Amino acid sequence: MDAPAYQAIQEQLRQHPQAWLVTGAAGFIGSNLVEILLGLDQRVRGLDNFATGHRRNLDEVARRVSAGQWARFDFQEGDIADIDACRRACGGIQLVLHQAALGSVPRSIADPLATHAANVTGFVHMLAAAREAGIRRFVYASTSAIYGDHPALPKVEDTIGHALSPYAVSKHANELYAQVFADCYGMETVGLRYFNVFGPRQDPEGPYAAVIPKWIAALIQREPVQINGDGETSRDFCYVANVVQANLLAALTPRADAINQVYNVALNERTSLNRLFELLRDLLAPRFPHLRDARPVHAGFRPGDVRHSEADISKARARLGYDPTHRLAEGLAEALDWYVSDLGSTPSQTPGGSQSRPKDAPAGHPKSNRS
Repeated sequence: MDAPAYQAIQEQLRQHPQAWLVTGAAGFIGSNLVEILLGLDQRVRGLDNFATGHRRNLDEVARRVSAGQWARFDFQEGDIADIDACRRACGGIQLVLHQAALGSVPRSIADPLATHAANVTGFVHMLAAAREAGIRRFVYASTSAIYGDHPALPKVEDTIGHALSPYAVSKHANELYAQVFADCYGMETVGLRYFNVFGPRQDPEGPYAAVIPKWIAALIQREPVQINGDGETSRDFCYVANVVQANLLAALTPRADAINQVYNVALNERTSLNRLFELLRDLLAPRFPHLRDARPVHAGFRPGDVRHSEADISKARARLGYDPTHRLAEGLAEALDWYVSDLGSTPSQTPGGSQSRPKDAPAGHPKSNRS
């Protein structure tokens, strides 16, 4: 059951629809936001350049909402590194949920220039375009990577350490820019530090794939599951429904003390990689008997990774009314059918091989505007 504050927000939106921009709309989190907003009969514009997002994610959203709801979706293909694309996307919009970015610590270490261009330059473009358009609130995705090497657990918003990757630096820069735009121009901004989000439409492919879909695909397809390090590294895994809740609460909170802040979005729970492997194996074993005796293989620790991560979510609870509806096991169980149907049919990408998932076909979305 949804949290009381989230239920109230949903009822408010049904009675008073808004015009939303979701950047990174074809991505994992972005497409989940689009789906929920359309399901609440909102007007939604999506912006994506398909660098990491997929048309198939929007196709799936179209199947999951009504034809009337889908008709309220306006998709623009464009890059946030292009200021004109950002300006076009912001026209007529009331609320921005900025998800577009190049994620992944290893990706940023391999290519810091691309990470900076998307995550810093693109972010400032979106802030500037939103300000020019008179948009009243700008909610953006930040990351737990900002905590860097600070050893304290759980992680509290006001205490961060030294950054361990260009990705972490880029997201810290986002938070600084958001605060400056609030101070200098009177914008309302809210940053959400995501902790290891998982759920339907998360991509299992490529060298920078997130651990849960990558491991599920490997388990189903009888491929080895590799754990970096001894497996006692731990993370605060957060189901995507909790992230959607946090975004909507941040976008519509009436509390003055909730604006121009950053919040942890997670569960306040730590799960080791060894325990995660056991959960996934045991969840899948009734459908795939070959998994009952499955064991992982271990490799070296990955550069830039922190050893442990766990969020203090008391600030988000107190100021936003955030109340996670899904713990780790509940989220995995809810997403299981999607994982099995989407990840179990085709081999995942292997080192030195090619992506086996077919390339995205033209989506043919109603009201699609290419830039």
